[in-house]
Amino acid sequence: MAFPQTRLRRLRYNSVLRDMVTETKLSVDDLIMPLFVCAGTNIKNPISSMPGNYQLSVELLVEECKKVVAAGVRAVLLFGIPAEKDEHGLVACQHNSIVQTAIRAIKKELPNLYIVADVCNCEYTTHGHCGTIIDGDVDNDSTLATLAKQSVSLAEAGADMIAPSDMMDGRVGSIRKALDEAHFEKIPIMSYAAKYASGFYGPFREAAESAPKFGNRATYQMNPANSNEAMREVAADIEEGADLVMVKPALSYLDIIYRVKTEFNMPVAAYNVSGEFSMVKAAGANNWIDEARVMMEVLTSIKRAGADIIITYHAVDAANIINAMK
Repeated sequence: MAFPQTRLRRLRYNSVLRDMVTETKLSVDDLIMPLFVCAGTNIKNPISSMPGNYQLSVELLVEECKKVVAAGVRAVLLFGIPAEKDEHGLVACQHNSIVQTAIRAIKKELPNLYIVADVCNCEYTTHGHCGTIIDGDVDNDSTLATLAKQSVSLAEAGADMIAPSDMMDGRVGSIRKALDEAHFEKIPIMSYAAKYASGFYGPFREAAESAPKFGNRATYQMNPANSNEAMREVAADIEEGADLVMVKPALSYLDIIYRVKTEFNMPVAAYNVSGEFSMVKAAGANNWIDEARVMMEVLTSIKRAGADIIITYHAVDAANIINAMK
């Protein structure tokens, strides 16, 4: 039936009805807050390119987690900045490495906070790449052993989920095998399945001190122009045992999120990355946009595309807005 019998604006005139017919609703339960933990005590280093975010020593990280929980956000994703680095990232595998220490401290104070542990080597290597360098490039198969060992160490520390972000071929299978052999069959893996070689990671590299010292990550992270390749990456990770799959970044890859959800019908996470966050913050600080409104619009678009979980530095701010609307 056409106009004038059909008037789509009838569903928009009243705010109660608008709420009733809203198709996509963002929930606090959708959100994961990324946090950065560093060695030392009483350290709160501002991340200049990510306003409101900090490198935090363990005791201050625990206090920050309490604020996250108070906002209703029930999960965090941890990244570590170690006191020392090595050629292979083996420091990340140690019992007392920075993230393992942080996990134990958080669990002591907040046992019900869900902790996702990022697994990669870029923060822990002297060269800033995501694995062992052989002949000028990251060697895939030798890196798998380090990633598996790191994953088991994080599970032993109390991590609730392992999230490999390195983009090595076969890493989900290697990590799953290592976790199962160590009797961590119940620990899920959320793979960064479609992680693109993106320019949106710039602020994160300041935050995690993980910029590569030479070259770039184009030999292991994905070409931003490719969509079908992402489906192959996701399919491979599912076959190897991934329980959830992630698309990273989110905002410029909404089509990929949609395809992954539609084609695989798996739980899908999307990472609203540092550059996406910082652009909104910068524009808001200059009064070019309504920051809160744009933030919620961005996050809603990610969920509308098909994401079940949204990893975002906006998590606490968004949770406060959602809670105020109840």
